[in-house]
Amino acid sequence: MMMMNVLSKKNKNVMLFWWLGMIVQLCFLLCGCSEKTSLRGSSKIINGMRSTSIVKLNTEEDQKQLVVDNGIVSVTLSRPEGYILGISYNGIDNILESKLEEQDRGYFDVVWNEPEKVGNFQRVHGTNFSVIAADENMVELSFLRSWTSSMMGKDVPINIDKRYIFKSGDSGFYSYVIFDRPEGMPAAEVDQIRYVYKLDEDRFKYMALSDTRQRSMPSMKDRDTGQVLAYKEAVLLTKPSNPEFRGEVDDKYQYSCENTDNTVHGWISFDSSDAPPIGFWMITPSNEFRNGGPTKQDLTSHVGPYTLSMFVSTHYAGKEVTMAFQDGETYKKVFGPVFVYLNTDSKENDKLSLWSDAVQQLSKEVQSWPYDFVQSQDYFPPNQRGAVFGRLLVQDRYFKGGRFQCTNAYLGLALPGDAGSWQRESKGYQFWTQANAKGYFKINNVVPGDYNLYGWVPGFIGDYKYNATITITPGGIINLSSLVYNPPRNGPTIWEIGIPDRLASEFHVPDPYPSLMNKLYVEQRKDKFRQYGLWERYTDMYPDDDLVYTVGVNKNRDWFYAQVTRSTENKTYEPTTWQIVFDHQHDIISGNYTLQLALASAADADLQVRFNDPSIYPPHFATGHIGGDNAIARHGIHGLYWLFTIDVPSNLLVKGQNIIYLRQSKAINQFQGVMYDYIRLEHPPTT
Repeated sequence: MMMMNVLSKKNKNVMLFWWLGMIVQLCFLLCGCSEKTSLRGSSKIINGMRSTSIVKLNTEEDQKQLVVDNGIVSVTLSRPEGYILGISYNGIDNILESKLEEQDRGYFDVVWNEPEKVGNFQRVHGTNFSVIAADENMVELSFLRSWTSSMMGKDVPINIDKRYIFKSGDSGFYSYVIFDRPEGMPAAEVDQIRYVYKLDEDRFKYMALSDTRQRSMPSMKDRDTGQVLAYKEAVLLTKPSNPEFRGEVDDKYQYSCENTDNTVHGWISFDSSDAPPIGFWMITPSNEFRNGGPTKQDLTSHVGPYTLSMFVSTHYAGKEVTMAFQDGETYKKVFGPVFVYLNTDSKENDKLSLWSDAVQQLSKEVQSWPYDFVQSQDYFPPNQRGAVFGRLLVQDRYFKGGRFQCTNAYLGLALPGDAGSWQRESKGYQFWTQANAKGYFKINNVVPGDYNLYGWVPGFIGDYKYNATITITPGGIINLSSLVYNPPRNGPTIWEIGIPDRLASEFHVPDPYPSLMNKLYVEQRKDKFRQYGLWERYTDMYPDDDLVYTVGVNKNRDWFYAQVTRSTENKTYEPTTWQIVFDHQHDIISGNYTLQLALASAADADLQVRFNDPSIYPPHFATGHIGGDNAIARHGIHGLYWLFTIDVPSNLLVKGQNIIYLRQSKAINQFQGVMYDYIRLEHPPTT
């Protein structure tokens, strides 16, 4: 008798408001009202008819669906599963792809596995529906999937509560998810948590991710008739319905971006009729619930047309960021809310106005964060959060005379751990900001709990960590005063390669093959690294011998962006050995020199370092088997950051010419390798 709860006294009042709303709208029609607005997003004027600003929940006992309508957007959901079956807006019955199965249009999914077992893709199927709140201003719905021992091995052992919020006057709706593991649940590993929306493929053909990353997109059928390349996500379009796409490569990873920039993205429809265009946007006002910190990269929107809201993934990081739960481990976290926003414009083909309006809506959502209308007791509203402020200076005793340097450091609070552990952390909340030019920072709206303060500074290597645990209390404000970061340094610089910014973008990124291009990145040269197949260009440039970099002669642009394997005959690959040649004009002094070796990415690699002897075994230094971020294959210019401080005994160097050999020894496929961030050779310490 679940539906008896729905038809409670409160919900009978809702039905009364619904009828009142219908009467008001009928009056508008009878009086011939025809007020219009050019851009209809958060406006309450829809299709020439003013919204009554009443949220209506329509549900009947004999139905397995429910409809929520706020006068602007109407959403149909399955009950009790919580799948979004349809979204009606601006006279369109359903902007989702109605040809798909009902559970494959708008849904929430996880990828998980039992320890040491293969991963499972699972749409989360609610089993208990309830109305959390319902009046004329707001409706919040819950679709709960509770785990029981009978689900062992089949369903992820977490209680998952999917929530949807509909507010009057909003041109869209909010969604969030509560994960809860009480005592007694078995061990599990979670690799991915996300929302997925699959839009009407006949309408939505233009995608926008940023001011510069926008384009008309091919269709899923174009992909199906194309040629799969080195992996299934990358397809050469050979028979597209639109000839302008012929010869292009489509790959969803070409449209990834960092968490800090993954704030608004989506699609614009251009109907063949005279109907005005509409936009569908995923707006994420905070990154606090995402994994891996601000530099973590993830998917956005891609051909389908699909729009994603990624909360957790192993993309551009690998299994190092997996959420691993031990047997019996308890856990609770709120992911979201995020906002699905819809807008329209009376002007035909005016893409810029829809995108600009979505960006403005993002600004409004950010200003409203954290929200004060979320009903879950597990969500922390503004008055229950705290803040931290202070100033971070950098002191490098061999840089500018050791004077304190003001910084634009990135600073964040994350679960306690080692310096730099934030980029591999996925379970807790993270709160980040960037200091101003004088080093002052403030981190607002922090959920209560215990944290470490972490940071990193562009222009300097290494990771900062404050030496004490920071406990945030509701309403508490902590002043850390002036802090000092002493980056890794043992002696003055002899030479350096690269820029210490955790990216490989200053190095040589080759042009793509003309037959394997994405036209968007032909125009946007700074994003050239997103082109397909750049790893193969190394073999073209160095078919026989590897890269040799001579200090004082070569520049950063002479250094290939990634040390990859070399392709040989019969689709086999061989290791590559790069050389750094430098002259040491002075006598070698006793003690240890230091090689600071910072990597921007590592993918199934083993980097070996040798000094003046290319064949000595074991090598003078080896990283061992590292990395699974797959940034080379996924068109990233970085993955996870690695720093190795290598002692170089003075007997390994000579006065005159020296050669450092960098050998990436693993060579099973074309995607293994490393990206360098920065390399520096330091003189032994001086007084």
